Amino acid sequence: MLPDPKAPAPDEPEENEGEPAESAESEVPEFAALPLPSLDELRAALDWAFAGEEVPAGFLDRCAEHALIVQEKNRVMNLTKIVTPKDIAAKHYLDCFRAARMLPLMGRSILDVGSGGGYPGVPIALMEPDARVVLLDSIQKKAEFLKDSVARMKLKNATAFGERAEDHLVKHHYDVVVMRAVSSVRENVRTLRKVRHSLRDLVMLKGPSWSREVKAGEREAERLGFKLDTVWEYALPEETGKRAVLVYRAPGGQGR
Repeated sequence: MLPDPKAPAPDEPEENEGEPAESAESEVPEFAALPLPSLDELRAALDWAFAGEEVPAGFLDRCAEHALIVQEKNRVMNLTKIVTPKDIAAKHYLDCFRAARMLPLMGRSILDVGSGGGYPGVPIALMEPDARVVLLDSIQKKAEFLKDSVARMKLKNATAFGERAEDHLVKHHYDVVVMRAVSSVRENVRTLRKVRHSLRDLVMLKGPSWSREVKAGEREAERLGFKLDTVWEYALPEETGKRAVLVYRAPGGQGR
């Protein structure tokens, strides 16, 4: 049974990129005075969030390393509103891990649109070393951060670009385009309307109101040739949120 489309959505994933670039470039850092969590605190929170999960060797250490890089920069520019160790571990890393685990990503090319702090692209790159991951953000200072974080972590299977998705996909084709809380289903498919043949699958990571979004965007998705193929739902620990992965078959992948 689908969730009630009129039900409230108290815990939507935060938006990575939901405002005009001009305001995002000039905004005052929200967490400049917040104490920075230690690497040990982040690692302990990841152990808590991933209790019972089977993860690749060294994966949580690398996630803690990336989390610290993000939180350091978050004191200088606004990358994320998720700032406590347990929330970081569950709402960023476990969320991305569970979503990626449901998808066949090994050996595939993946574009993370509106990557922001590197979610979900960096966790995907860490857990799937045979995937090729591109982190994309249209806000230039975020794109520069993504490039720097990839270099600091020596991620050989990840690169970053500062472009709009509709411009980037004119020049590049991908197996999977991932959009994590960038905008609504309707707006996301509209954004990709002119480049919809440049991707095989469109994956959107959503919160508990996903069914309402799907219904609101159904006509636009069908008109543009995006077909909803699969929906997976899961819950994060200790009521930190409910999530869903929506997989749309894009026009570029329907002939396979």
